[in-house]
Amino acid sequence: MTEFTHLDKDGRVRMVDVGEKTETHRKAIAGGRISMEADTLARIMDEKVKKGNVLEAARIAGVMAAKKTSDLIPMCHPLNITHARVDFSFDTKAHAVDVEAEVSLTGRTGVEMEALTAVSVAALTIYDMCKSYDKAMRISDIRLKFKSGGKSGTYTAT
Repeated sequence: MTEFTHLDKDGRVRMVDVGEKTETHRKAIAGGRISMEADTLARIMDEKVKKGNVLEAARIAGVMAAKKTSDLIPMCHPLNITHARVDFSFDTKAHAVDVEAEVSLTGRTGVEMEALTAVSVAALTIYDMCKSYDKAMRISDIRLKFKSGGKSGTYTAT
């Protein structure tokens, strides 16, 4: 059974010491979805939301969130990320916006949490900007899709 790395021998929470780890190029891609009414999706696609360009605001929020992850999640290391990307695609049949974030760096610990946080905050920003039209929007399926680098190697979601 795998041991929890964020607990010491007495069960106290701790930040993992990554000082002895080898620096490698690390990348993570995360994804998620926000589902909504057809009219809400149309407003986003046509840039007709009264608060402004929803996807550009969400893109900026996602990148900012990736950079601030260690301020939000207690045991995350502050990282000097070298790349962050947040992109969107539309699923018009399901009335949804799919969110994808990619984060990378060369360092001693991975960027999975930064990519997941970017997706989460980008989706929350879409919700915030469109809630006056559709309070029933649903954020779902936030997950790690890919990671590379480090001792554990490459992971690709199936």
